Amino acid sequence: MTSAMTSAMTSAMSSAMTSAITDAPIIYVCTTCRPVGEPDSALRPGALLAAATAHAAAGTDVQVRPMRCLGNCSRGGSAALRSNGSWTYIFGGLDVTCAEALVEGARMLARAADGILPWRGRPAPLKRGLIARIPPIDFQEVDV
Repeated sequence: MTSAMTSAMTSAMSSAMTSAITDAPIIYVCTTCRPVGEPDSALRPGALLAAATAHAAAGTDVQVRPMRCLGNCSRGGSAALRSNGSWTYIFGGLDVTCAEALVEGARMLARAADGILPWRGRPAPLKRGLIARIPPIDFQEVDV
């Protein structure tokens, strides 16, 4: 891990601790993700993804919040995108090459007037890696 990535991750963690509620889009990245069947190691691919995502988000309005587990172990590396009033999106099968896609996806979600991450223009890793989308807390289905 480069010192720039470590610095970006430290900054993201500090920012996460100081602002519980924000209008900025948030990316939660699982730091404990590892390939299925691989033994424990000090440096996990999930931690590398978190650091790369924090580095990619540096200088943007996107917050990156590393966390221990998103419960998607069979399809790790995992990340979730959230923005106030929007749906939350959970992605899997990610690696460090997906960091910029996560940041772009978070920014797209924050700009979406309907709170839904648009398919058109969505980075490829966010098209093929979708695990789930979760409605906002106040969501009411209209066409039931």
